[in-house]
Amino acid sequence: MDRSWMRANRLSTEYRHGVMEFLQFTESNAELERPPPEFPPLFLCPCINCANKEPKRTKKEIMNHLICDGICQNYTQWIWHGEVVATPSVSHRESGSVDIDDRLEDMMRDIGEDSFKRAHVYETLCSDKDEPLYPGCTNFTRLSAVLKLFNLKAKNGWTDKSFTELLELLIQMLPEGNVMPNRYYEAKKVLCPMGLEYEKIHACPNDCILYRKEFVNYNHCPTCKASRYKKKDGDSSDDEVTKTGPPAKVVWYLPIISRFKRLFANANDAKNLRWHAEERKCDGQIRHVADSLQWKKIDSLFPNFGKESRNLRLGLATDGMNPFGNQSTNHSSWPVLLMIYNLSPWLCMKRKYIMLSMMISGPRQPGNDIDVYLSPLIDDLKVLWEEGVDVFDSYSGEQFNMRAMLFCTINDFPAYGNLSGYSVKGHNACPICGKKTCYKQLKNGKKTVYLGHRKFLNRYHPYRRLRKAFDGDQENGVAPTPLTGEEVYERQRDINVVFGKCQKPKGRVPKAKVPKAENDRTVDLMYSSNVSLYLPYIMRP
Repeated sequence: MDRSWMRANRLSTEYRHGVMEFLQFTESNAELERPPPEFPPLFLCPCINCANKEPKRTKKEIMNHLICDGICQNYTQWIWHGEVVATPSVSHRESGSVDIDDRLEDMMRDIGEDSFKRAHVYETLCSDKDEPLYPGCTNFTRLSAVLKLFNLKAKNGWTDKSFTELLELLIQMLPEGNVMPNRYYEAKKVLCPMGLEYEKIHACPNDCILYRKEFVNYNHCPTCKASRYKKKDGDSSDDEVTKTGPPAKVVWYLPIISRFKRLFANANDAKNLRWHAEERKCDGQIRHVADSLQWKKIDSLFPNFGKESRNLRLGLATDGMNPFGNQSTNHSSWPVLLMIYNLSPWLCMKRKYIMLSMMISGPRQPGNDIDVYLSPLIDDLKVLWEEGVDVFDSYSGEQFNMRAMLFCTINDFPAYGNLSGYSVKGHNACPICGKKTCYKQLKNGKKTVYLGHRKFLNRYHPYRRLRKAFDGDQENGVAPTPLTGEEVYERQRDINVVFGKCQKPKGRVPKAKVPKAENDRTVDLMYSSNVSLYLPYIMRP
């Protein structure tokens, strides 16, 4: 039976006819739960909300669910509705197991041979691939058995504890001399080379530097002189701090280039990454980021980048989180996530395609010094923009030079200030209005509120004339023009930024006077350089 209707528009005639054929197939083939004669038969509903789970429903209810909510796209074999799936013979199962073993070279290509060599695990994988599960076994090797068990674990949602108990039982059931792992942890180590690589980078506890590049061999921060490692009990000075102990602060970086290569190594993902150019509906309506003016402007400014549909446009999001789930604990770790806007709207925000590129450990938030921690990510983004990387596209079967750019950032207002280098507190907190920000100091609460937002409305909008509903005055102001990329760069290029949270001196310190630059430019509104200005394409108008 043709099942292409499952991916058709739910309002189309094709989809409606497909639903009717599905219900007829179900009624004629499924094992019915026999209700009393006066009640209609009941079936499991395959819509995306019910997902073939109890309770069972009538045909009319299922039809309404499928038309309103849609059918599960991965439910292509209707096993819960009477379809019989042919069970492969023993010879087929044996050939299938051999095929899994023989695809080690394909997995190496997907993961990248360089990753295998850096991890020094290629020999281990080859030995596990060739080693029989027990003496005389011809159907399974150690690697193929672990792969099949992990597939069952993922498919059926087994817990780690139940998986360990199963392995212990299998060891007792198999002949002596078997090499089956005895715990979940040992089985996971067999597949560890297929996991993602990461870099554990030491950081100054005061957020001054990362111990990489020219600082890789330093034991003390050159800015604040803080030790790279934690002190042990009884240490009296920094000189006695061990060089092999735990670091004072750590940031975990997951390199993005190798992960992009893995995406293109999968044919389905490689096809999805060009959806914006080949399958997007272009009718003047804004349904996707590719319909925005910013996307089109980038295509006009960088035509060589825009004409290759496989070049990636990324969104960056970050914010603080408490990993312990305890509100009374003042701990803040900052994950840095990347979204791929080449994907369709129903995929780009799925957890599968949101990449964790960095985790900045706590307990204190990086604040304005987040630029220090983003430097490994910025370095990779520079490489992806200026040089590109050679990637194998498994969908088209060809090698191409992939480039990528940071398209936008997603964050709340405080994190926006940390990433953009603009002061989002005080009387001039609006990044659009700047020194012309409309603010009001509350008499009793002593807080600053901002009431000039009506100026961004249409000139003749009725809200502009309302008084009592707002601050008692009519709004006659005109919205300011947002700064261009060149104007932001001009404001920030001369700022001398010293990163770090050094201990403040005790006692009162006289407030330094902030000099005024030319054209009446207030320097203290921009307290830091924008991290995105390190990327060459941001400075274009």
